[in-house]
Amino acid sequence: MNQKTGKAFIEGTKYHNMAPTDQARGLPQPPLELAGDRGRIIDLPAPDQVKVNNISLREAIEKRKSLRIFSDKPLKLEELSYLLWCTQGVKKVIPGSATFRTVPSAGARHCLETYLLINRVRDLPQGVYRFLAQAHKLIEISTAPELSDRTTEACLGQDFVRTSATTFIWSAVAYRMTWRYGERGYRYMYLDAGHVCQNLYLSAEDIDCGVCAIGAFSDDELNRVMGFDGEKQFAIYAAALGKR
Repeated sequence: MNQKTGKAFIEGTKYHNMAPTDQARGLPQPPLELAGDRGRIIDLPAPDQVKVNNISLREAIEKRKSLRIFSDKPLKLEELSYLLWCTQGVKKVIPGSATFRTVPSAGARHCLETYLLINRVRDLPQGVYRFLAQAHKLIEISTAPELSDRTTEACLGQDFVRTSATTFIWSAVAYRMTWRYGERGYRYMYLDAGHVCQNLYLSAEDIDCGVCAIGAFSDDELNRVMGFDGEKQFAIYAAALGKR
């Protein structure tokens, strides 16, 4: 492995090295959200109807810290709905152009898709689900019993993935960002992931939960478990969450 890979990435994604983007060349932009997988659709409670503690932002920031030991108490479906809205909630859609969400994104590209490893959520079978942000619903991807163990192993055996109520796994759909920004868009994907995970940390404080962000995972193995091709779509970040 070239020990200067990081430096090459920084240099290669500087503006003066950018070629004309597909947007500048007049090519059509990609869809704002992945097409629906085949699977059961789960309605989520309206996020504005969910009762939370409503602690102050200052208190949430002061209390926020990574938590790796969770209680056995399950997460409520309405609490999961609230967390999804806080991390990828859609506030406005400009059809065929952009979505405006509860987190910032470079050029409102919102290249991330949210997948959930469900271990302990009321009224939701264990398995992997994807968040349909525009409809504010979930779609069931798989309820295979080995998914929790496989995801834990893909996260380098960090057992709090297995013991979490749910683990968020964010994927980047690369062309949604690079269509506008070319190779520099890869920088923005990681910035976007940071915005999303911080919102998860802060909103978790409102429902007596803790979070541990996960950057240490086998990219190839996590992509395989989630069904990502590793190029057009790839795992970019994860975070385990559970009750204190």
